[in-house]
Amino acid sequence: MSIDIENLNDFMIDILKELGNIGAGNAATSLATITCKKIDMKVPNVKILEFKDVSEILGGEENLIVGIYFELSGDVLGNIMFALDIQSSINLAAILVNGDEKKEELDEMDMSALAEVGNILASSYVNALSEITNLKIAISVPSVCLDMAAAILSVPAIQFGYVSDHALFIENIFEEGNNNIEGNFFFLPDLKSFKKILNRLGVN
Repeated sequence: MSIDIENLNDFMIDILKELGNIGAGNAATSLATITCKKIDMKVPNVKILEFKDVSEILGGEENLIVGIYFELSGDVLGNIMFALDIQSSINLAAILVNGDEKKEELDEMDMSALAEVGNILASSYVNALSEITNLKIAISVPSVCLDMAAAILSVPAIQFGYVSDHALFIENIFEEGNNNIEGNFFFLPDLKSFKKILNRLGVN
């Protein structure tokens, strides 16, 4: 059975938007605790798209990004990726570790801090999805990489053996004072797991 993204019903999209809001709220609370700063997160856009279209959202295959990557296990198999363009990565690192001082390049400490943010986001969204679907989902420790979008996306592509899978895309906007940072969260279950999630959300 193929999945027609265009015909997924509004009820399921509403559930996914709620998932995004719950996850963002939990993540913002955790980040505020770590940084001792008031950090708000907004989820202006949630949608399901084909995996082959992910690179377009990331600005094209040759666009340089920071990707924080996780493997999924348990009732759902696949991957999670949190991606930021370079400027957003530098801005977020400034909030996290550099006392708001923005550097030209990311160092090892910055990358470690970004990986922890990715871990907080992934855990928040996975926990929210697990509660909604009653599926047990675990995530691996994060792997963080600075590379072109095509290179980073090749990891799940190689693992799945094809690039026609589906992704749940959640746009994240961090707000701290006058700093706005955009990040992209991609939930990439394999096809069997994707159908399992849809069934639990009432889509047959």
